Amino acid sequence: MSAQAPAAIFDQDAVRRAVDTALTDFLGLQCREAHRRGLPTQAAQALSSFLESGGKRIRPILCVAGWQAAGGTDTPAAVLKVAASLEMFHAFALIHDDIIDASDTRRGQPTVHRRISTEAAILIGDLALVFADELLHGAGLTSDQLRAALPIANTLHADTIYGQYLDISHTGRPPANAEQVLAITRYKTAKYTIEGPLLLGAALAGADPAVYSTLSAYGIPVGEAFQLRDDLLGVFGNPDDTGKAALDDLREGKATVLMALALHHATPAQHHALRRHVGNPHLSHADADQVRSILTDTGAHAAVEEMITQRRRSALTTLDTASLPPHITAALRSVAFSATRRTT
Repeated sequence: MSAQAPAAIFDQDAVRRAVDTALTDFLGLQCREAHRRGLPTQAAQALSSFLESGGKRIRPILCVAGWQAAGGTDTPAAVLKVAASLEMFHAFALIHDDIIDASDTRRGQPTVHRRISTEAAILIGDLALVFADELLHGAGLTSDQLRAALPIANTLHADTIYGQYLDISHTGRPPANAEQVLAITRYKTAKYTIEGPLLLGAALAGADPAVYSTLSAYGIPVGEAFQLRDDLLGVFGNPDDTGKAALDDLREGKATVLMALALHHATPAQHHALRRHVGNPHLSHADADQVRSILTDTGAHAAVEEMITQRRRSALTTLDTASLPPHITAALRSVAFSATRRTT
């Protein structure tokens, strides 16, 4: 009897290490090229330090998962560079987001604009956006792959920025309409965190429409649940775990489903307290505790937890009926849980 071949597995840690190597090599090359041309190397070095400071690499991991979901084998260097471009775009988004939010910490360390200056951080974020594009175009893709990938990458980039614009348009006075806020969540986070990377990887492998449909049906609810969890962590999370200050989201007055539900169900006194405290840049810890109590007493906290559960269940149901490689189905199940039950 011949030995049975071992079942394929999707090694997320191996993908993470390979992407980190691709980013390190790329930024090392950029620093050397800047030095050769007599340009300042500090910007690329600061960007390299930011990327080395942490991060889950969920977007590159999902890009590679999308590649294999559509029939791609192994992980070619070109696919890894495309995956790395997503992490570079994420760095751009985070650096600029921290400036917009006036955040002091990210991943437990001072944000780029606090370590250097706001002006420099804007330019470093801009450089990350340029580098993301360079990684994608210089990945060594075939003409067919590039033709399939560019519309998805461009939509991912634009939707993220549109979502951020929608977000800041409500900052300081969040609406009481949960569906309106959920639309912000979908564009700002769900598409570029989960769905977009999966579709981008699948495009590189020449996916058929059924694969795209399955990955979207999985990716949107997981992406929304990811942001819903982030909203809860921004108010109720432990700063030692999240790496962000406990009062940032409340002081900024972020438009979240959590806050929209609380405002919708609040008594007149609770509504007045929320409007007084949320968005106050001088919010005290005692005031924040009052807001947290209202978020709990109105049922908003529990309702968001249920929304997360429902979306995770929807994604898992999609996987149950999908015709994806077994090792990718297992990996996506793992991501569905880790992305929605996280504490960081």
